[in-house]
Amino acid sequence: MYGRILAAAAGRPVLLNHVRAEPELGSPARGGLPATVARRTATGWTLTGRQRFATGVEGLDWLLVWATTDEPTPRVGTFAVPGASPGIEITHRWDHLGLRASGSHDIALHEVEIPAGNLVDIAAHGPGAEQDNRTAAALHLPLAALYLGVARAAQRYFHRFAHERIPANLGHPVARTERFRRAAGEIALRLDSAEQLVFRGAERVDAADETYTPELALGTRILADRHSVEAVGLAIRLLGNPGLSRDNPLERHFRDVQCAPVHAPQEDVALLAVGSRVLEGTR
Repeated sequence: MYGRILAAAAGRPVLLNHVRAEPELGSPARGGLPATVARRTATGWTLTGRQRFATGVEGLDWLLVWATTDEPTPRVGTFAVPGASPGIEITHRWDHLGLRASGSHDIALHEVEIPAGNLVDIAAHGPGAEQDNRTAAALHLPLAALYLGVARAAQRYFHRFAHERIPANLGHPVARTERFRRAAGEIALRLDSAEQLVFRGAERVDAADETYTPELALGTRILADRHSVEAVGLAIRLLGNPGLSRDNPLERHFRDVQCAPVHAPQEDVALLAVGSRVLEGTR
């Protein structure tokens, strides 16, 4: 299945996303198995269930849906569903504090039919089929980069504001004040260090460096997210009320970066994986 998707991507951009969060299950990063059901047909499968946070669903070429089979001995698998398939219904529109443009709508799958060849992977039903937060840890580097990009945009606006803002009682831009220079240094320190972690991690993943463990990628995500959130928060505090006004670009960056700590796997789950590996290595 991935071969077909990659072949198509050679000629044009192909958009796909995992669809794994369910109303009853919540985030699969915390364990549990899907309630979405895949039923056998004469030519393949039908999928029925509800999914949350299907980011970009209106423009996706493929949805990688996590589902449990209705076989006598159930299995759990990932099924590639064409984004334009009949039976995909948007049930609740994304109306979030941040990242509103992501279109992470809730959807329902109503007996959506796919051919047998669209089965991506499958495993026996049970704890071993639950989401492993370590196996896809390298995918968290792009997530860290996303929120780092938000923070960089906030930083650029902060610099612009500092150079353009000239209070009447000062008679010169606030960029000349110690308060703003100190804050600019703090923001730069946090974001530069986060960027080094993310870019260096990406280089090691691209080079197939086997010493770059999933725990290192998870740790990078934790630190980069922390630094991004703290940097934007500091910029907001320096601007004061104007920074929280809806007509101020910084307001949107502040909202968007709030998604970083709640984007699965959340920090406590990632820290558990990192700490477990560390303690296992010290026996």
